[in-house]
Amino acid sequence: MENKEFQFKGATLGGFPMLFANILLTLSSIALIVMGILQESNEVLMGVLIGIGVVLLVSTFFIWGGFVMLEPGEARVMMFFGKYKGTFTKVGYSWVNPFINTKKLSLRARNLDAEPIKVNDKTGNPVMIGLVLVWKLKDTYKAMFEIDSQTMAQSGTAQQNGVQIGTSVSNVMLAFENFVKTQSDAALRQVAGLYAYDNNESGNKELTLRDGADEINKQLEEKLDERLSMAGIEVVEARINYLAYAPEIAAVMLRRQQADAIISAREKIVEGAVSMVKMALDKLSSEDIVELDDDKKAAMVSNLLVVLCGDDSAQPVVNTGTLNH
Repeated sequence: MENKEFQFKGATLGGFPMLFANILLTLSSIALIVMGILQESNEVLMGVLIGIGVVLLVSTFFIWGGFVMLEPGEARVMMFFGKYKGTFTKVGYSWVNPFINTKKLSLRARNLDAEPIKVNDKTGNPVMIGLVLVWKLKDTYKAMFEIDSQTMAQSGTAQQNGVQIGTSVSNVMLAFENFVKTQSDAALRQVAGLYAYDNNESGNKELTLRDGADEINKQLEEKLDERLSMAGIEVVEARINYLAYAPEIAAVMLRRQQADAIISAREKIVEGAVSMVKMALDKLSSEDIVELDDDKKAAMVSNLLVVLCGDDSAQPVVNTGTLNH
């Protein structure tokens, strides 16, 4: 999207020289008024001195309104009778045209740790998912004029002693934070609905919420950028920081995961046992330790599989007779 922000190009002066000049002008205007009052014998001179002093004193009030101070990571949106004149980002104490209305914004990075929300994954299972988001303002024009941030800030401020605080910079940034939270919930629901929680049911290698963290986080950032770009907000980082089944199905899914784990473990045990039985038979045959017919081999295989695959330790039986008795 087009970047409508541009730097303020109006006349600016150093804040401290203007401060000293305005203090001197204030003292001079007061001195002229006092001198005029003392000129009782000459009414014309008295009127001239008082008039000049009053004009100078009134002008100092306008000059006081032109002082602006910015810290690193802050900016001021400059407006001249409703027209956007640019964004002022010069750090320090400065003086600008007092008829220019300024609105301060913070350009510092902010962190949003969203509470987990319940969504349905691709297979329809309810899951709880949350994210942590780092964002900051990038385009002050869009932030102030593309969304109704000032009205949101004014309606969201608290009442103290029956008087509304107004649209201070903290309230405006809080309005942006609420906007980001709402859009991040919508983006999180959209992304979570595209993938299953895991692939235990399908058994394929599709990307899932549980094992595709990097790819899913990347898509989440893209969706958030699309939604927040209208407000001039840049997504620095977005990560899923909480993922679990919803409480109503968590116990069932836990039992399913335990069953899958047991089956997987049994498969490994059987595979290893068969390999060991084969190795034992090959070893006995290759070294001519004992000759076994098919029935004896079957019995040996059965006994070894019972020993190797059983959960309990096998109890040995010592045969003091022959192989047949």
